[in-house]
Amino acid sequence: MLTISNYHYIREDFSTPYPSIFGVTPNGFKQQLKLLKNEYESVTPSELLNYTDDILKSKDNYFFVTFDDGLKEQFELALPILDELSIPAVFFANSRNYEEKRMSTVHKIHLLRSKLAPSKLIEEITRFGQTISLSETDAKHAQSVYIYDDKDSAALKYLLNFKMDFKIQEELIATLFDQYFIEDKIVEELYMTENQIVELSKMNYLGSHTHNHFPVGFLKTDETHFELEHSKAFFENLTNTKIEIVAYPYGSPEVCTEKVATIAKDVGYKLGFTTTRGVNTNHNNHLLLNRFDCNDLPGGKNYKKL
Repeated sequence: MLTISNYHYIREDFSTPYPSIFGVTPNGFKQQLKLLKNEYESVTPSELLNYTDDILKSKDNYFFVTFDDGLKEQFELALPILDELSIPAVFFANSRNYEEKRMSTVHKIHLLRSKLAPSKLIEEITRFGQTISLSETDAKHAQSVYIYDDKDSAALKYLLNFKMDFKIQEELIATLFDQYFIEDKIVEELYMTENQIVELSKMNYLGSHTHNHFPVGFLKTDETHFELEHSKAFFENLTNTKIEIVAYPYGSPEVCTEKVATIAKDVGYKLGFTTTRGVNTNHNNHLLLNRFDCNDLPGGKNYKKL
């Protein structure tokens, strides 16, 4: 059986005017890895690719570490700790950040939310002619998806990520973001360099997080195909290595459908990671593997031992 732990931000200080960027400190990361290493046996990306069935069928407890979004702090702060503890990992990056030198909209939202109160951000969005409202069912689902956020923040994130047309969202957030930040500067500061991406590929530590960081299950078939195939081709061309593992942005069941898994397999991926919490066994589709948020595992702030 296989337990997968996922991380995003790794930094010393998460202080912002409004809470929106969550992660773990390097020390917290290191301490959690030590706990996981005591309870599980780590596997390398190559082992997971080549012996997937054996690992999933095994009664032994294996674990695997992943990172989403290709953030520079992951390379600079997390990778040395992984090396020190001899724990392998895979880092999933979006090709848009390198090919177009543009930020993923999700990170623009994170930064805007760190600077503006939810009510202010809603006010700004409304000013652009967008209605901010969720049904009672959607509001409850939002809190089940964003369990680490307060009610208002969860509703706002759910509306932006799952209910708003992506073209409208991109234009709206880009216009608002440019009022507070300089995108070129943030791209350089936030994401790994191409050299760092290449370095990860040499270690077989690189995977795709699609091109634009869109929830691919909500897209048209040809758009989903593009998101999965284009990112794979871009990173393979950049690094001269095979990219065979993908992590789907947002990763919830409505985003990670069997159709998405089929497309991922068709374009050449062997493994696909969701954000559905759970241990993986031989019953899991290799292109729809479960992943825990790091906070839900031993050492995480929300971990509860059963």
